[in-house]
Amino acid sequence: MPEPADTWTIKAALDWTVGFLERKGDEHARLSAEWLLSEATGLRRIDLYVNFERPLSMEERDVLRGFVTRRASGEPLQYITGEVAFRHIAVKVRPGVLIPRPETEVLVSEALALLPAPERRCAVDSLSYAELEELLAPKEEADEGQKAKGGEGLALALDSSCAPLVADLCTGSGCIACSIAYERPRARVVATDLAPEAVALARENAAALGLEDRVRVLECNLADAVPERLNSSFDLVVSNPPYIPDAVMENLPDEVSDFEPRLALAGGPDGLDVFRRMLPVMHRLLRVGGAFACELHEECLDDAADLARGAGYESVEVKADLTGRPRILVGRKS
Repeated sequence: MPEPADTWTIKAALDWTVGFLERKGDEHARLSAEWLLSEATGLRRIDLYVNFERPLSMEERDVLRGFVTRRASGEPLQYITGEVAFRHIAVKVRPGVLIPRPETEVLVSEALALLPAPERRCAVDSLSYAELEELLAPKEEADEGQKAKGGEGLALALDSSCAPLVADLCTGSGCIACSIAYERPRARVVATDLAPEAVALARENAAALGLEDRVRVLECNLADAVPERLNSSFDLVVSNPPYIPDAVMENLPDEVSDFEPRLALAGGPDGLDVFRRMLPVMHRLLRVGGAFACELHEECLDDAADLARGAGYESVEVKADLTGRPRILVGRKS
């Protein structure tokens, strides 16, 4: 990069960054350069090309230098920019939490298609938002709520909003939970993750999108923190669990294996370790006729479908991702 005294325009910065990243082996050097320069200057990518002669400030140059150094070391672009577009929203991402992938957008599409039609009549025992919040509150808060009510148990209320109840297991950044709540404004989502850093980020994303009143994030293993009172209450369970088989893990690109959390990727010898544990958990949560949608490795889908059928699920189907590869497994509780 030129010395500080040199004029450093957007065009010069873009050309230099593309060449530098190409030499470092970045297969998408121009795209990376555009994103990094856009982030450093605050301009949209398209605006870079109509501001070629605009000089960078010293602060912008310093920021860009840092970004380029990180990208040249192989760090994923999304961690550097701190944000990724996902369907109709943008979510924050950071090291320690899995980066949302385009194929997971297909998972959300399949999940939304499994939800009851918005105009359906509501069951008389649907939980209100307030009741759901109280059930999911920490025990001490729930106890105080009950004392305020004179010790009476929870009373079921009619819920004319016809709000579907969704569980997102292994939520990571919360991209799935937030997308479902954003695209189905009446949906209530209980999202869970084992990793504290993922839970914190998912809560942050829900709050940033104004969805914290309908997306509740719990730190637990699968659904351990979901109260028994909510058994057989969920319309949908959706998950992008760790699913990469051990043999495939050994050959992941360095950009993935060196930077993204193994806990969110590794699925055991056949990629189905977590899915096997999820099958009875999903069965506990789902109402009769409720559905599940899970993203899994393409080599595992046939075995996963057999496991689901053996566990008593019906209408089990394999769905393809954007590249036409088998990726999503769906089914219903009979």
